[in-house]
Amino acid sequence: MSLLVVGSIAYDSVITPFGEVDDALGGSAVHFSAASSMFTETRIVGVVGEDYNLSDLDFLKKRGADLSGIVVEEGKTFRWKGRYHKNMNIRDTLSTELNVFASFKPQIPDTFKDSQYLFLANIHPELQLQVLEQVDKPKLTALDTMNFWIDDFRSSLEKVLAKVDMIILNDSEIMDFTDEQNLVTAAKKITEMGPDIVIIKKGEHGSILFHDNEFFILPAFLLESVVDPTGAGDSFAGGFMGYIAKHDKIDSKTLKRAMAYGTCTAAFLCEDFGMNSLMELSMEKLEERLKSYKQKFLLP
Repeated sequence: MSLLVVGSIAYDSVITPFGEVDDALGGSAVHFSAASSMFTETRIVGVVGEDYNLSDLDFLKKRGADLSGIVVEEGKTFRWKGRYHKNMNIRDTLSTELNVFASFKPQIPDTFKDSQYLFLANIHPELQLQVLEQVDKPKLTALDTMNFWIDDFRSSLEKVLAKVDMIILNDSEIMDFTDEQNLVTAAKKITEMGPDIVIIKKGEHGSILFHDNEFFILPAFLLESVVDPTGAGDSFAGGFMGYIAKHDKIDSKTLKRAMAYGTCTAAFLCEDFGMNSLMELSMEKLEERLKSYKQKFLLP
């Protein structure tokens, strides 16, 4: 089934204890699509500048992704630069250049409006609302957010939350949003605001699914070395949503298995800089990793 993602497209420059890279493919929409396109037709809406080499996204085209929603504007592409510490959970943003992304106003092509699944990546909640107004009635709508929107645009974010079926956020974000330190209480508060499904990301400690008043906890796939975790959350979301769209089911069993696929996909991303690992990833390799993962943890 068709899956639509609306988010950023960027060039990332990253420094980690394992080295550094300049102008690597980045942005929430690209990280998401690199994972989701493994499973299903992915439609991408975003904006780039005149300096962006669209041929860099040919690997997505080969997987059947539709890039016709990407608009090229006069100016430069969104750029981000960051440095990770030895503890890869800690990073410093060295520079952020929004460039054409600063005036991004997502326009959903007519051919995308019937998308059955929609992921609203980490963009301004007012833009997320605008996207919801442009699409038909997807079977599942999900969004990502961050502390900046939670703290400074809470009212707008609450409006979006009331209109979506699912939210994906990390543990610090959900505690900030709900003013609750207990994740059980925090997740229940979120469902009272609208979404039926809450996924809480805990980085190297895995993720938590809250659905139908039940919790399902999965650990992360342990790696010997994490080279670059930039975009891991978006690739997790892409693997998760891609699996859901492929099987066209939203029952508890499918949601749990989707979390496992999202976890394994994100693990691949972390093993190299930028999009290198996901560009070379095959479904065969992903299934092999899932098999190894299942041997360690009981899955449905």
